Amino acid sequence: MKLLKPVIIMMLVSLFVTMASMPCYSNTKSDNDMLNENYSHLTKGFYNLNMEVINDIYIDDAVYISETQDKDIVYGKKNIIDLYHKFFDKIKRKNAKIEIDFRVAIRQSSADQSTDIGYYLVRFHPGKESGEPVSEFAGKFVTVSRLTAEGKWKISVDSNTRSKPEFYYRAKPMPNWYYGKQFIQQSTEQPK
Repeated sequence: MKLLKPVIIMMLVSLFVTMASMPCYSNTKSDNDMLNENYSHLTKGFYNLNMEVINDIYIDDAVYISETQDKDIVYGKKNIIDLYHKFFDKIKRKNAKIEIDFRVAIRQSSADQSTDIGYYLVRFHPGKESGEPVSEFAGKFVTVSRLTAEGKWKISVDSNTRSKPEFYYRAKPMPNWYYGKQFIQQSTEQPK
């Protein structure tokens, strides 16, 4: 019995030390909620062409890997923001609007890192004076997010490739993961 008490005390001390060194999570939001917010922010940022929203979701040493074959890997939040800024300015000059939405199909998480894999869909609304129809394109994405010292999940790696829109539309909702609902499939039939 005398030997058992010191072992139990050591185990309890070890447990308290381990718990004290673990990151503190907010009691008001789950990790899934915080990760999902990044997609909501991206969606709003694109729709409003708002750089501040985009600026807030990347860590300083983030990496962006574009689907475009002739583009290099973009290193650093500042360079990623510059890329978005040029893109948003191009949309503004055309008096156009752009919408984007996401559907997370897989989420793999640990205490301080999360990887999301899924589909995105983009709708481009040209300026009315252009007379062009709304167009859409889609793709697959992988984002890796890290939990910051401030307790926020921010994107550290953002990568995407093109794919058929049907993959976005066929993606099934997963409990507690972001599943964009704003887009319904456009009719591909020609009017008679």
